[in-house]
Order: sequence, then C-alpha cells, then structure tokens
Amino acid sequence: MPDRGRRLNARGLRDAAAVGAYIVRHGLAPEAALVSAAQRTRETWEQVAAELDVPLAPAYEERLYNAGGGAILNVIRQAGGAARTLLVIAHNPGLHDLARNLIASGDVEWREQLNERLPTAGLVVIDFALESWGKLHVHAGRLERFVTPRSLAEANRV
Repeated sequence: MPDRGRRLNARGLRDAAAVGAYIVRHGLAPEAALVSAAQRTRETWEQVAAELDVPLAPAYEERLYNAGGGAILNVIRQAGGAARTLLVIAHNPGLHDLARNLIASGDVEWREQLNERLPTAGLVVIDFALESWGKLHVHAGRLERFVTPRSLAEANRV
C-alpha cells in the first residue's frame, strides 16, 4: 500500500483518542485544524475530533503531506486564518523540526524531551504572542506542554 493511504493501527487509534481526551480535559480545544490529507492523519483527526465538545471541520492540506518544517510553517502562515488556537496534524520529521524551531522558551525538561523525539500522536502546545498566523516565525513561541501517549499512560497508572 502506498504510504499516503496507510491506515493507523489499533495503538495509533487508541493514542489519538487519548490525546483528544487530554485536549478536552485541559481546555486546549482548537478553533481550527490543519490536517495532512494522508489517510493516517485523517484518522488521527477523526479520533481527536470525536472527543471534542464542539464539532470542527478541519482543513485537509495536501501541502502538509511529508512536508519539511519550513513548508509546514508556510502552510500555517497562509491557512491559519483568524483562529486563536490551531491544531496541526502532519508528519515527522518535518513537524518535529518545526516544533523545535518555533520554541524559544518554556519548561526545560519538556524542551529536552522534545529535542530528542516527537513520537506519533505526541502533543506539543506552543504559545505565541502574535496578532496573526501570518506573522509566525522561528523562535517565536513558548513551550507550554509536551504530552506523549506514553506520558498519558504513565499518568493514568498512578
């Protein structure tokens, strides 16, 4: 099967739903979503969206499929719209590179963990003091949270 059509496995579906529940539980629901048009990112979105209190139609973006960090940044600048909170579901290594490059400050331990790896279904919450997504640039953000499926599972065991 071509990569673009690859589906999420059972763990991926479960992890995406867990991250969606976390988003809602912590008041992080997005006002807009940019989602790669690949099958697995669409399925990730469906699992996250199923947890949201308010229905939200995503913008499926072909340009996000296997895009590098700079290309993802350009998509956000162009398609972020007026939303104050934006969820981007794309692919590594581009998304990982972009997340690391956008962060200028934030929790040191989370930053070190993120520098090492952004796992599938990882959630990176970055706060920007910007008027519009069109002004987004590298080192503009503060890392507010870094959550992984593993960290959620460990927290649930405690």
